[in-house]
Amino acid sequence: MALLGIFVGGRSRRMGARPKGRLLTPGGDRPLLDALVEAGRAAELECVLVGDASPYEDLARGVPRLADDPAGRGPLGGLRALLMHAGATPALTVACDMPHVGVEALLELRDAASRAAIVSPRRAEDAPWEPLFSRYDAPRVLPAIDQALASDRRSLQKLFRRLEVEELPLTAAVLQALGDWDTPDDVRAETELRIWGEA
Repeated sequence: MALLGIFVGGRSRRMGARPKGRLLTPGGDRPLLDALVEAGRAAELECVLVGDASPYEDLARGVPRLADDPAGRGPLGGLRALLMHAGATPALTVACDMPHVGVEALLELRDAASRAAIVSPRRAEDAPWEPLFSRYDAPRVLPAIDQALASDRRSLQKLFRRLEVEELPLTAAVLQALGDWDTPDDVRAETELRIWGEA
């Protein structure tokens, strides 16, 4: 079974330090984190939380937690922890602030017919890759991560430039999945800004 790493770290500065995974879905009935876990399980993926999951102790119950490895190195440390955990199993990534990731998009990413080290979409030909909606082959990606960390490089885009990346077709489901909520205005453009567990 392929792995789905849900990235929950980060300080959410632009969201006013609110834990993004606790934001309510556009339907307003559950937190984003639980919706992502549900979508991952429906796509037959083994879900794990990556990063500091302390704001989510009451959510995603039974889902394993992986601390960044090493800590304090941004998403690259989280990606390394996920790929170390994955071993030879394909590992997919999503961020906990992506409210429109559905089963169809996850299946397209999981089942993409590619032997590349990374499978990832981008919104346009000259746009950056989407490292937090990608599929990774751990044995081939980990050595490049370790080299980057040894040189104190943290950029995921630079990591991608060092590896073979196959572009995931930008279907309607994938394009929708790439939307994220970085700021309160992003949320309010779609729904009321509410946090799970707050009155």
